[in-house]
Amino acid sequence: MKKLRYILIPFSLVYALITEIRNALYDRGWFVSQKFDLPVINVGNLSMGGTGKTPQIEYLIRLLETRYKVAFVSRGYKRKTKGFVVADTQASVARIGDEAFQIHQKFPKVYVAVGEKRLPAIRKVLVNSKTDVILLDDAFQHRAVSAGMNILITAYNKLFVDDFVLPAGDLRECRKHVKRADIVLVSKCPASIDEKEKAIIKQKIGKYFDKDIFFSTIAYDDFIWNKQSQININNLSQFEILLVTGIANPIPLYAFLSEKNCNFESLKFGDHHNFSSADISLITRRFERLEGKKKILLTTEKDYVRLQNLVDLPLYYLSIQTKVLERELFNKKILDYVRKEK
Repeated sequence: MKKLRYILIPFSLVYALITEIRNALYDRGWFVSQKFDLPVINVGNLSMGGTGKTPQIEYLIRLLETRYKVAFVSRGYKRKTKGFVVADTQASVARIGDEAFQIHQKFPKVYVAVGEKRLPAIRKVLVNSKTDVILLDDAFQHRAVSAGMNILITAYNKLFVDDFVLPAGDLRECRKHVKRADIVLVSKCPASIDEKEKAIIKQKIGKYFDKDIFFSTIAYDDFIWNKQSQININNLSQFEILLVTGIANPIPLYAFLSEKNCNFESLKFGDHHNFSSADISLITRRFERLEGKKKILLTTEKDYVRLQNLVDLPLYYLSIQTKVLERELFNKKILDYVRKEK
């Protein structure tokens, strides 16, 4: 793997040069970034996914929706439509993408819209809705929009400071551009992380970033769910489980289920995977091979919205929430910004 990385470094240098030129054109005003007269919060990253943006978006919605009218705008990754689409009664994964559909189902009061180009999408949202605050998903590199607050997420087990620019690594632009962020959130930290380890990470990130750094962990639900029933996590050891994932990094989920003494087999697909009929046949065969009378098909909440109408099996999902360790200070920073810009 390291040898391949070295081979790809020349291509990374070319990619980095292109992104540097583009960023320079925005920084010097040759390309224009538009600001808006309301709070716009972007949750993004420097790397190619797997940092936990969707749970963080949900965290912000829970924080804000009781006080403000919230709109959520994303690209709608891997949807089968084009252009600007609003989540309505006809919403589906195919129309708006899995993440947007998940947000739409969980938070019906939030105005959810998707569009490849964030700038015209935001303009249409403002025309078509009475919105107090806009949450943007994965728009850190969409510099045509100047978000009032940028939250940049970097995963604990793969900090951006230890990564390389594409294709040798997973970074979309050079590490130094973290400076455009207002907050860096280190996600997916172990619950056991202490102040000493936080200080070490802050020192590493501090070489590139001199603003607020926060830390978060994954909090798993106490139950797995489907539309008809629920099962307590502590009872999962009684079942044979086929775990199906279509997320960037399922390793923390594997670890969690192992800690709960779950007996599971896993089928891993790519992030945002569109399940084909062949995939469903494979899943069904693997499920039927499980021994024991009590067996279930388990997946993530994001995958559940794609699988629920495709399989005729006892399908459940395990939901997660982001738990910000410096919760009060983080919440205050978000709310202070929204109040100021509202």
